[in-house]
Order: sequence, then structure tokens, then C-alpha cells
Amino acid sequence: MADLILRERDGDVTTITLNRPEIGNRVSDAMAGQLADMIDDDAKESRLILLKGAGKNFCLGREAMGQRQPSLEAYALRGQTEVLFNCYDAFRRSKVPVIGVIQGSAVGFGCALAALCDITIASDKARFQLPEMAHNIMPTIAMSALVDRVPRKALMYLVYSTDEIDAHKALSFGLVSNVVPVDKLDPAVNHLIEAMNKYPLPALMAVKEYARSAYGMDTRAANDFARNLHATINSSSGVRP
Repeated sequence: MADLILRERDGDVTTITLNRPEIGNRVSDAMAGQLADMIDDDAKESRLILLKGAGKNFCLGREAMGQRQPSLEAYALRGQTEVLFNCYDAFRRSKVPVIGVIQGSAVGFGCALAALCDITIASDKARFQLPEMAHNIMPTIAMSALVDRVPRKALMYLVYSTDEIDAHKALSFGLVSNVVPVDKLDPAVNHLIEAMNKYPLPALMAVKEYARSAYGMDTRAANDFARNLHATINSSSGVRP
């Protein structure tokens, strides 16, 4: 049986690929746990992590989306969903940037993963959707992935409308970083990797560290953090020429 998640390392760049193209790369809870473990491991040995989906879609959501689940007490349900929150946190706690490559549809959990990547490059054929409300699912899990990524009005629209949006609207919402023609997707990603491979690793990691924390600070604290991080990193032997 083929691996459901593939991992390939080229130098210090790791590519993780969701590998269930026959069902749109839907992710089981076990796969979400595996993805979190992979990101945690690869962040220790890589300078960049790429996240892709095999086939024509990035990820059509969770394997159980739209299926009636057994009724659980609140405490048991909380434990069951912990694997999803841990997967989301793996993107945030990674010390190195995670780059998402979105060629087709990113739905539900897939939309959340696309948003969680530090940089998300989408083809002009990509589509994004949070359909949970249409399945009578109150989607605060998915919302938690987007809450520090997209503005409130954009998030509320995605959740309440359940509309599928195209890549250019996703760009205007802040859900993706750049949109390129589908036949230019791989060259655009390779160009970005080439640029990021030239940066000193301490600086590359420090940008991620600052972005992870600064948006939750008030302006004074963010400025102080920037000042201290700038002095620490730019005086290090790994950055000095």
C-alpha cells in the first residue's frame, strides 16, 4: 500500500506530500497526527518545508467530513479533536518556514492547512472553501487556523456563506501569498526556494520567530522584540560576512 504521506529531502529542503489523490488527499485523524510529527521532525533538520498535495487537488478536507459521528461527552470530544489542534500548532511552532503549494481545491481542513503555511503559493486554478456550516458542523476548529491569518470580515464570510472562492479572492482575503498561472506554479515555487536558500539560516529562522510572536503583541512590545532579535541575529557568526 502506498504511503499516505510522502516525505522527500533535497539537501536541507524537505517536501511533504499528501498522497491520496484518488479521494482528493482527504486526511484522517491518524494522518493529521503523522503530519504534525513530520513537521516537528523536519523543522529540526531542514531550512524549508514544502507542503503539497498529489494529483489535481491539494486537500478536500478530513476523511470524516459530512459523516454523522457518534455522540460523545464534551470531554471525550475535546480529546478526540486534540490531534487536529496539535497539527495546526505544528505549523506555528516550526522554527523554519513552511511553504504551501496549492494547485487545485483546498476545502475544510485543506483550507486550514493552506492558511497555516507561512507562505502559500496558489495556481490560478486553486479554489478554497470552508463548508462545515453546510454540514451542520460549527467550525471553530478550522476558524482557529485562520484567525491570525485572515481579517475578521473575510473569515466570517468564508464560514457563513460556505462559498467556494477562487485564488484571486483568496489572495485579497490574505489566505494565500501569491497567485500564478497553473503552468508556472512549480517555477514560481522553485524561484522562491532558490532565493530563500541564499539567506543565512539564523536570519531565516528569526523572521519566522518574529512573525510567530509579534502579531500577538502590542506595538511597543513588538518593537522591543524586533530590536532585541535584530541585535542578536545580525551580530551572530552565522550572519556576519
